[in-house]
Amino acid sequence: MDKKLSLKLLLIAAVAGLCVFSAFPLDQKIKLGLDLKGGMHLLLKVDTSGLSGKAKDDAADRAIEVIRNRIDQFGVREPSIQKQGNDEIVIQLPGVTDRERAIDLIGKTAMLEFKLVLNDAEKVKQAVEGKPVEGYDLKYLDETREPILVESKAVLTGDALTDARVGFSSQRFGEPEVLLQFSGEGAKKFAEITAANVGRRLAIVLDGKVQSAPNIREPIPSGEAQISGSFTTDQAQDLALVLRVGALPAPMRIEEERTIGPLLGQDSISKGVKASVVGICLVFVAMAVYYLFAGIVSNIALLLNLLIILGGLGGILPWLFPGISATLTLPGIAGIALSLGMAVDANVLINERIREEITAGRTLRTAIANGYDKAFTAIFDSNLTTLIAAFLLFQFGTGPIRGFAVTLTIGLISSMFTAIVVTRAIFEFLLERNLLKSLPMLQLIKPTKLDFIGKRYFFYAVSLIVIGTGMFSFFKQGAKAFGIDFAGGQLQEYSFKEAIDAEKVRASLGKLGLADVSLQQFSDNPKIVLIRTAEDKNKEITEQLKKDFSDQDVQVLKIERVGPVAGKHLKGKAVKALIWSLIGILIYVGFRFKHVNFAVAGVLALFHDVLVALGALALTGRQIDLLSVTAFLTIAGFSINDTIVIYDRVRENSRLMRKTTLFDLINLSVNQTLARTLLTSGITLLTVVAILFYGGEVLGNFAFTLLVGFISGIYSTVYIASPLVLAFASKKEAAGSA
Repeated sequence: MDKKLSLKLLLIAAVAGLCVFSAFPLDQKIKLGLDLKGGMHLLLKVDTSGLSGKAKDDAADRAIEVIRNRIDQFGVREPSIQKQGNDEIVIQLPGVTDRERAIDLIGKTAMLEFKLVLNDAEKVKQAVEGKPVEGYDLKYLDETREPILVESKAVLTGDALTDARVGFSSQRFGEPEVLLQFSGEGAKKFAEITAANVGRRLAIVLDGKVQSAPNIREPIPSGEAQISGSFTTDQAQDLALVLRVGALPAPMRIEEERTIGPLLGQDSISKGVKASVVGICLVFVAMAVYYLFAGIVSNIALLLNLLIILGGLGGILPWLFPGISATLTLPGIAGIALSLGMAVDANVLINERIREEITAGRTLRTAIANGYDKAFTAIFDSNLTTLIAAFLLFQFGTGPIRGFAVTLTIGLISSMFTAIVVTRAIFEFLLERNLLKSLPMLQLIKPTKLDFIGKRYFFYAVSLIVIGTGMFSFFKQGAKAFGIDFAGGQLQEYSFKEAIDAEKVRASLGKLGLADVSLQQFSDNPKIVLIRTAEDKNKEITEQLKKDFSDQDVQVLKIERVGPVAGKHLKGKAVKALIWSLIGILIYVGFRFKHVNFAVAGVLALFHDVLVALGALALTGRQIDLLSVTAFLTIAGFSINDTIVIYDRVRENSRLMRKTTLFDLINLSVNQTLARTLLTSGITLLTVVAILFYGGEVLGNFAFTLLVGFISGIYSTVYIASPLVLAFASKKEAAGSA
């Protein structure tokens, strides 16, 4: 066997073996994202407005340590706590479903103060009537709402504590209470305070609220105290925990929250896997039927492609790049199916080139060699431009969006390896063993000689009408066009045991004064109800629905909350991702084809496809969310693939036919690559359709946007990108283009 071929086969075997070792067993090697296994994602903003100097600079770092200690003692497995910017903290808590308790535990400032109470009924009455008493603050006891005046300055703070634990009151019928233990210096000071103020009340204030205000009957030299109140055991345990590990350096507010229940996680896995399997099977069948044996070889490469993606997620990527989270998310599952569909692009390009060489009378060995050589530059350029979009998705995306970018990136890189190296090695092995005598393929799309460029003005008008209609609808909707990712607000998704009437749900919410909230049901699953509110009303809504529909086993599937600041931030990042990806593609295409007109025409075609998809969302009443932006960038990456193949053919033909006008060169190149454009886009659309029909409502907008964008991409490649090259060309280049 040829030495070069032997090395190729050895490399392929090594890659396959490494990926099998890294990927299997799947349930132990591949880490699932929160959207698949359930849990909470929080973006916290540290309020440093009351701090200055060094305390302000390191407030976020100190807050992270406090939160980490709290979460560790809470018992969450594999939490992720990261600083973002100067004053933001991103927290991921896998498996946490007790939302209220987790938020209270993480966000409680836990500023504990001991303050003396003024025993003067007249002064208290004066304060209640709105007349401040100097040196004192009006407070209300947490349990009884009794008004009391406490000294503005604390006599002791929680910094003096060494321990806090749960006990049970002998005087309050065994109710849970929190027992406090002071340090040596703290105990001494506490003894002095109690000795000097026998007969007065001492208020125990937590985060500005008076928990209790017991009378000091005698000096307390033991250095112990207790916080009593109407606590549950869990509340007492959580309070003891936060006091034990220390107070946060500054208050925090939740800017973004995404809570996924375990039921939705399992449902997402089953739907995502089903959509992927259906899409991949459709691709395999289409390739095998159309390209026969060459299609089977391509399918072998696609299977190895899938294995490399799983191996990359399972262990290879975390080992090579420890800083990158190799987590499989629901969009990531869609990314796997989509990357395999897009991997067909390279295989179709190679097979079509081989077909051309065989038609030209080359021997099979020469046809295969020439096919790979001629297809390489187009494959390299098109995949690299899509990688630019994937990189920017990762750079500007969050959570599941990054998961999609990671799987798409691995899939694109592995597709180049499997299409260029693996399939060629298989053909070379079969040729060397004299096992391959011919390579027949179906050809449903015959060579064409259509005048695409001559009809350009008609299709310019069609595009302007389509885009104009979509943009009119988009701007007419205004803020309603955006989902909570960008507009802010809260979304709750509930499941019922049986199909539920949305109006009955609205009537139930009317008891809370929420009859006018936005309700949404899905025609394919009337057991699910989405409720959008401007504020966090989850607790009240959940209690009301469970009360009014007690026979329906009401379950919270997910909660998403985005504050106005976070929404603005996410919108800014999305716009940046789109702009920078288009700039990156513009620079690369201009550099590779050495003509600015090629690059500008290509990017304008991408704008065309994104605007068509955006308009389609508006016209169908679908809201724009983070997954929609992911789809826009994917459309840009995929659409430029087709455009680059035509550009590559124009460049090749220009070398062979130097006297031919650019008008005729472009027309010829579009006709020569038409079969490839329709095949690759058509086969990739099979995976998109599978995701649309089987991927569930989470991926519905995503798949719909891709479907519209990919179809628009086929059209714009032929009727927008190619004619615009001519429009931007010099008069000399365009001679004869009438």
